[in-house]
Amino acid sequence: MPHSDLLPSLLYKINENQLALEAAIMELTLLVESQGSTTAGNNVRGALGVIGQNEEFIKMTLAVMMTPE
Repeated sequence: MPHSDLLPSLLYKINENQLALEAAIMELTLLVESQGSTTAGNNVRGALGVIGQNEEFIKMTLAVMMTPE
């Protein structure tokens, strides 16, 4: 298998990891917020918002890369 064929699969796995980390960080954020630290929670939510904003583009790009020519 050529290395270029591995790139879409690698990016897909990296994206999966990113989404898993996002979910784990959100769980920790909920815990921190439940203990009264709303400022920290808001800061984390703002940073995680970037992941959400980019998610659709990443999914569409991966779909195009994984489509056979």
